[in-house]
Amino acid sequence: MPKKAFQFKPPEPDIEINRPHEQPAWKNPWNFSIVYFLVMLAFFYFFQAALTVQREEIPYSKFQEYLRAGQVAECVLGERQIYGTLKINDRQGRPKRFITVPPRDDQLAKELSAHGVKYTVRYNDNWLRDFLVGWVLPMLFIFAVWGFISRRLGTMGGNFLNIGKHKARIHASNEPGITFADVAGVDEAEQELEEVIEFLKNPQYFQRLGGRMPKGVLLVGPPGTGKTLLAKAVAGEAGVPFFSISGSEFIEMFVGVGAARVRDLFVQARQKAPCIIFIDELDAIGRQRGGPMVVGGNDEREQTLNQLLVEIDGFDASKGVVVLAATNRPEILDKALLRAGRFDRQIVVDKPDLKGRMEILKIHTRKLQLAPDVDLELIARRTPGLVGADLANLANEAAILAARRRREAVTTADFEEAIERIIAGPEKKHNAMGKEEKHRVAYHEAGHTLVAVSVPTAEPVHKVSIIPRGIGALGYTLQLPVREKFLATREELEDQIAILLGGRVAEELAFGDVSTGAQNDLERATEIARRMVCEYGMSPELGPRTFGKKTVSPFLGSVVAEERNFSDETAERIDAEVSRLITAAHRRVRKIIGERRPVLDRLTAALEKREVLSGDEVAEIIAAAADSGPGGEPAAEN
Repeated sequence: MPKKAFQFKPPEPDIEINRPHEQPAWKNPWNFSIVYFLVMLAFFYFFQAALTVQREEIPYSKFQEYLRAGQVAECVLGERQIYGTLKINDRQGRPKRFITVPPRDDQLAKELSAHGVKYTVRYNDNWLRDFLVGWVLPMLFIFAVWGFISRRLGTMGGNFLNIGKHKARIHASNEPGITFADVAGVDEAEQELEEVIEFLKNPQYFQRLGGRMPKGVLLVGPPGTGKTLLAKAVAGEAGVPFFSISGSEFIEMFVGVGAARVRDLFVQARQKAPCIIFIDELDAIGRQRGGPMVVGGNDEREQTLNQLLVEIDGFDASKGVVVLAATNRPEILDKALLRAGRFDRQIVVDKPDLKGRMEILKIHTRKLQLAPDVDLELIARRTPGLVGADLANLANEAAILAARRRREAVTTADFEEAIERIIAGPEKKHNAMGKEEKHRVAYHEAGHTLVAVSVPTAEPVHKVSIIPRGIGALGYTLQLPVREKFLATREELEDQIAILLGGRVAEELAFGDVSTGAQNDLERATEIARRMVCEYGMSPELGPRTFGKKTVSPFLGSVVAEERNFSDETAERIDAEVSRLITAAHRRVRKIIGERRPVLDRLTAALEKREVLSGDEVAEIIAAAADSGPGGEPAAEN
């Protein structure tokens, strides 16, 4: 279905772009230091000029006449001038001041002493240098320290005075923004957000029947699925200002700063309505309250959350302010945030399916020079589970590889290599294995491959490699899914366990011994078997029950908490069932590989020679082995 095109654009508000709360220039410590220096320099200049005006400049010969006549009261002998007072008065009745420029006279001090004149000698007399060293440099040092501390503590444009101001990036409606044409793979979420766009454009349309739009819309989903991109697309389609801020930017070391920033953000948003406030990583401030008590009965994060709840309750949604937020941990959010009247609408932005991945690849390859052999559908099939950020990285990696190889266009081989880099890690060209290790790894991967083509529900083998990649991966067997699957049957899970055990069994039969190379395979096989027993109720012995209570992050996949709700006797039965599943799969795999040992040997020899086999090459080797005689026939074609 073609995406809805939005043509109407509301009047553009008068807003300064990307300049959130710029501080006045006079508050900047460095500007203030420069102004202070210039003012003090001017003050000393005029002060010095004023002193020069009050003193009468006389020739040095006249000074000698005053000295011999005994009329010099006191003087200062400088390096470039002599100044002081006389015993005679001026017109105002005050002692007359003088200044003169002396020649080099070594006898002057003796003459002054002989006539009883009080004098002071000053060498290197330079008022400008004294001013700089005695006043300017100390003040510049003080302001430099002040500016450093302000940047450390304030983090608001480098000024401590603006610590309570919000840090949102403001994007005006007249900026060339992102629209739904730049977003793909999240059609359901786009349809939900179209109502928000229509409301921002024409709020009266919804109010005529007495309805109101939700004040807050929460975007939840795995990392990299495009939640932030969707929020920007909503602002771009609606043509309204967009306030973007991360939840962590509300928090500072000073209690009350986060709450002040929340208040300031909403004040600015009301002035620019209609607009969108977008809070990324809401869980940074929206975490469930009620943890350990701190000094004063509360902490900075909870005060910030309380203020956010108050602000969302306090503003009128009809004014055209919509709060969008994004998180990948909705299970830890405070219940008060999710109640009706706040973030009462949740939109799931999930991983894209095959069609969605194709659309995302089309967007990220628009600027690439693609070779005629590039099939985006095949690339989409090769990347199940990857999100939009991963696919963008895939397109960029393929372009970099093509440029490195001096190609004129990005080819399928570049995309293949980029996929393997993302899934298995970069190729270790200088990590050459010894002949014996290479022989063992070849048998290991051939065992995985042989079982994968033998069990009935396995996905087709796409590539087998014994080239080391990533961290600790000496080889890998890559399977390509035929279609998107969201459920797994017991038979499929048992086949997955069998494929994982194929490498270890191949080593047992070929060498009579095992190695550490199957560690990850055993870990994954044991996890599947335990989940079959404890979570899926697939154990005939224990029946359709679940054991243990796990709190799992739905989008991050990590176990937040785990609770045991069964007895020790049941735990023993669970362990016995897991062992039974693994043992049964082990016997099954030994039978498959034992019956098709010639196929295993041929696959191993081909891997040692070529190092990489495609799915078609694997099929040719198996077909050739089947035609060669007994032991090469497929083991599971039923």
